[in-house]
Amino acid sequence: MFPNINPKQMESMMRRMGIKQQQIDAQEVVIKCEDSVITITNPTVIKINLMGQDTFQITGNVSKAELDSTPEISEEDIATVVSQTGVSKEVAKRVLEENQGDIAKTIIQLKKG
Repeated sequence: MFPNINPKQMESMMRRMGIKQQQIDAQEVVIKCEDSVITITNPTVIKINLMGQDTFQITGNVSKAELDSTPEISEEDIATVVSQTGVSKEVAKRVLEENQGDIAKTIIQLKKG
């Protein structure tokens, strides 16, 4: 971080400034986002507390996987929408997928339109 300063001196300076560091023994770090999952393997995790606020510094091997945004629609869900709205199975399934599997929202939408 700073050249020519040994780690003990740095730790002492940080402690005097009210900064506390703690290494966390982690095997894997997973960050779940709305449309993806970020996984960090072989991580080095440092917890830093400054004025009561915890932050984490993470380094390691990063990989990102996109999530399938289409929920699985069951035949039972389709049958429920069909029986409540009178639409075909194909229409019921398509609108359920558009509404991320929300049966109530799908039924209301199909009854309105």
